[in-house]
Amino acid sequence: MAANFIPRRIFPHYATIPRSYFLGHHRAGLQKMKSMLSHIDYVVECRDYRAPFTSINPMFEEALGEKRRLIVYTKRDLGNGPDLSARQQVGLVDLPPYEHFRIDAKTYLTDFVSQTEKKIRDFDNDSAVFFVSSSSRQDTRPIIKHLQTDAHGPDKLVGCRVMVVGMPNVGKSTLINNLRNQGVGKAKAVQTGGQPGITRKIGTPIKIIERENGSHVYVLDTPGVFMPFVPDAEKMLKLALCGCVKDAVIPPVTLADYLLYQVNLHDSLAYQRWSEPTNDIMLLTDRFARQTGHLSKGGIANVDAAALHLIQKWRAGDLGRFILDDLEEEARRLREETMDTASISVSQALKAERMARKRRAKEARSKL
Repeated sequence: MAANFIPRRIFPHYATIPRSYFLGHHRAGLQKMKSMLSHIDYVVECRDYRAPFTSINPMFEEALGEKRRLIVYTKRDLGNGPDLSARQQVGLVDLPPYEHFRIDAKTYLTDFVSQTEKKIRDFDNDSAVFFVSSSSRQDTRPIIKHLQTDAHGPDKLVGCRVMVVGMPNVGKSTLINNLRNQGVGKAKAVQTGGQPGITRKIGTPIKIIERENGSHVYVLDTPGVFMPFVPDAEKMLKLALCGCVKDAVIPPVTLADYLLYQVNLHDSLAYQRWSEPTNDIMLLTDRFARQTGHLSKGGIANVDAAALHLIQKWRAGDLGRFILDDLEEEARRLREETMDTASISVSQALKAERMARKRRAKEARSKL
């Protein structure tokens, strides 16, 4: 952080944030997934590494039941720790939590990513967990190896059908193309794009693994499914920032302001090319617009276009690379939920035992 700069600790504009993006093809897609479930042998659930908990759609738990699954966190390269290039330019590589000694950037990032992935894995103990980057096909090799031994269909005539699910624009189609490339050496089979809604229907089966006995593995692309309502406005902002909703849903300046709030909490040097550290989004967008040519008639800064460009830069990894979710807070919350569930279960067990004792006593009296 720059000297004397104090970033905001609270984002002030939650009340104006829309809370829904549940479109017709989301509902239709989810219903189709349910209807096809009896013909599906395995599920791959994609989540965004930059929002590993916010990008979980609880509707899948209800819709997909007890099907075997694995979890894939996509876009790891876009959330794998601070962008050290700006700090190295000014001679700073002493980054939290390593402020007490100097280390090189590669060592820092390796340790940071390892710790982060361990925390994320701890929340999915019942499923295999994998991490893939948006720019690397080779990251899918461990997934192919896992499916070769773990994914099996009812017989060799049908093979194994794997359904790939997740929030809109979370990277399902890119994952399928990379699995196909690594598994059978073929080019991409499904269309991808930077905005949600590219995939609107469940696709035809795509072979990703060939087996000698004929029990091949096929994957099906599905439309991204959003939640009918997001009770937490900040979660909506995180999902919008990751591109899970169309950019028109939340005003670009509001979303860019939330991005600035997050960037300042992680590394305010990320935008030093255009401005000194600031909490004022209008100041940053004005300076960014003038330096990048986002100007309207009369030389007036087009702040909406500048705000959208800033958002796109972050999505591409050019404005800091960090996770939006607080992993420690999520861990604490889940521990509390587990304790509450355990407490309720104990209470229910004691109540059931008391009722059973009363019933036995009543039956004994009736025999007298």
